[in-house]
Amino acid sequence: MTDTRTVDETPAARAARFRAEAAARGIPAAEVEAYIRTARPAIYLAEDGPGPVVALTGGNPPLPEGAPAPTTAFVAAVDCAALPPGATDLPLPTEGRLLFFADPDPGSGYVTADAVRYIPAGTPSAGRPSDPATYHPARLDFCFHQWSWPYRDEDDDESSQRAAELESAWSHVVGWRPRWRFQLGGLPNLFNWDPVEAAQDDVPLPLADGDEWTLLATWRGDDDCEELEAGLFHWVIRRADLAALRFDRVYVYVDAF
Repeated sequence: MTDTRTVDETPAARAARFRAEAAARGIPAAEVEAYIRTARPAIYLAEDGPGPVVALTGGNPPLPEGAPAPTTAFVAAVDCAALPPGATDLPLPTEGRLLFFADPDPGSGYVTADAVRYIPAGTPSAGRPSDPATYHPARLDFCFHQWSWPYRDEDDDESSQRAAELESAWSHVVGWRPRWRFQLGGLPNLFNWDPVEAAQDDVPLPLADGDEWTLLATWRGDDDCEELEAGLFHWVIRRADLAALRFDRVYVYVDAF
């Protein structure tokens, strides 16, 4: 059974409980605060939850009449109005739907004008058969939000052990969570390469003050993507572009093993 004790808990309340748990384990407060500063808030979507549908993955993309056919496979449609407000540090739209597209082509990052589409609220849309074929359909109806942490190698040194202890304290605080399938905001999970760093290296777009490449979303393909044994599909965007609902230069990176 899903533990929903802290699904709607405020970040401040959760941070207070995390500090208390870490202190009870004898972790110095300075290390706890340094660890908290590395975190970024994220929204996670999973299957088999108690709530309404938050996103649909696979199947036919819900497109408005007359919209151009997608050039890559349809991954997911996220209902922005169903997302907890303020649960990430991204300027996400508060209504309408975000549609995500990507082909299962691991290790090749690229900028494209057709990886994400925004469909304003109230726009008539219908599932449209598309070519290329899409992934297996699934519904994501459990939504929770919490911090995400930087990726770390599983080393045996002292710093890695302390990070593992902090992660254990955090897991104790937030309780059990289902395996998420779709992430919005936060820091990237990865198998091999950090998609945000890849975007920064591959596409040195001129950035205004305060602008940066940031993770928009990640999808775990799992069994819904037959082409990959295990795949992480990442969409990376400039913060200013997201705020302007401009999706014509999203960076897509597929990580797999």
